[in-house]
Amino acid sequence: MAIDRAGLAEFLRRRRASLRPEDVGLPGGQRRRTGGLRREEVAVLCHLSADYYARLERERGPHPSPQLIAAIAQGLRLSPDERDHLFRLAGHSPPARGASGDHLGPGLLRILDRLDDTPAEIVTELGETLRRNALGVALLGETTGYTGPARSFPYRWFTDPDARQRYAPEDHAFISRLFASRARELATRRGPGSRPAWLAEELLARSEEFRALWHDHRVGVRRHTVKRLVHPELGRLEVDCQTLIDADQSHSLLVYTAVPGSESHRKLRRLAADR
Repeated sequence: MAIDRAGLAEFLRRRRASLRPEDVGLPGGQRRRTGGLRREEVAVLCHLSADYYARLERERGPHPSPQLIAAIAQGLRLSPDERDHLFRLAGHSPPARGASGDHLGPGLLRILDRLDDTPAEIVTELGETLRRNALGVALLGETTGYTGPARSFPYRWFTDPDARQRYAPEDHAFISRLFASRARELATRRGPGSRPAWLAEELLARSEEFRALWHDHRVGVRRHTVKRLVHPELGRLEVDCQTLIDADQSHSLLVYTAVPGSESHRKLRRLAADR
């Protein structure tokens, strides 16, 4: 499939012009001579150099890789259909849709961008953190840099003792049962050869605790709304976890709040003030 440089450049310019800073979590700043984002702002959102992005809009530069096109699609907050169109313009086949995809829907991203004073994150059905806001990182740590099976929090839960440090010890046994139950349900739903089935096989080979829970064949365990956390500076907190699901992508937006007036609420406010 050949790259359509003119079509790619035009599409990028049009999508950039349709976005406002507040649409992507950037401050509006002073009045602008033209609408839309600046090229430099899009480059920051896509983790590219401003020069490279500018060359794409000018129909120049090397053939962009699929990884680079995926970053641009995410930075421009493209819908799945728009993302697929961008891939074809760049001369690549679009990635498969569904539960295994990492492309964040623009709706969830718009909500996350507006949650400045509340810890929040977007995760896959395998517990892989795709995006976490600043207060979410302050509360739960930075976990978006993992690769391979370790991207999944349930995988780290059973294979890395450090993964449990931010959760109350009295809840560890329940969380283990919850993750094993969820792993079996997902592996059955997605079928052999799926990513959930692969991850379950990895855990069966690595964790004796997981093997015991897996062979117990318990399903239907559901998480508690209230999470009891142990923060390294603030100590124990109790937070409510509310979930908004993007059914098309099998992604969830998790928002963590505390009862107003409670000690946990005061600690969250202190955390927000300190960052």
